[in-house]
Amino acid sequence: MVSCRLIKKNYGPLEVLKGINLTIQTGEVVSIVGASGAGKTTLLQILGSLDKPSSGEVLIDGINVSKLNEKQLAHFRNTKIGFVFQFHQLLPEFTALENATLPALINGKSKSQADKKALELMHFLGLGDRLGHKPAQLSGGEKQRVAIARALINEPAVVFADEPSGNLDSHNQEELQKLFFDLRNEFNQTFVIVTHDYHLAKMCDRVIEMKDGLIHDQANEN
Repeated sequence: MVSCRLIKKNYGPLEVLKGINLTIQTGEVVSIVGASGAGKTTLLQILGSLDKPSSGEVLIDGINVSKLNEKQLAHFRNTKIGFVFQFHQLLPEFTALENATLPALINGKSKSQADKKALELMHFLGLGDRLGHKPAQLSGGEKQRVAIARALINEPAVVFADEPSGNLDSHNQEELQKLFFDLRNEFNQTFVIVTHDYHLAKMCDRVIEMKDGLIHDQANEN
């Protein structure tokens, strides 16, 4: 599903990633942990095609991302990759339903098609009574679930999440983490999650620990 080979990333003389090899299987829920500066967010951004490695290659769903031009990459990102961030990044002037449909509309789906898929996801995520609410009217956990619906609407091959629970209280953190498994079980969805919370990380199928720009350890938790 997702693999990278010999990924290195330099910012000037600073070597952030020093040769990462990693394979993530379809339907796997994987966490990436490590101290600040270990390189975990940089790796996530490269795996998600938001940044380019200095050397090495990334393959997602059999496609070598590094060989795509900018137009191809934008389309690939829209259709094959979902993103969830710590700060949900919802558009404040749009309703929850409208926020969730945006990637589908960008992908050329009709409004009725986008609405149908978004409604399915929103109801599955427990947001059926919040469809017309704008972000300012939603709780932190509800905002993050809208962001997850938005990430899933184009049925991506993989969802990358960067500290998705970092802005939530402990109850909503655990609820969100359990939700990833519900989504995996329902849709066979693959998740790669960067988190600083080792308790939540250990709920995942596998914990990848990074240290000084390298994978220090990998542990299967279940």
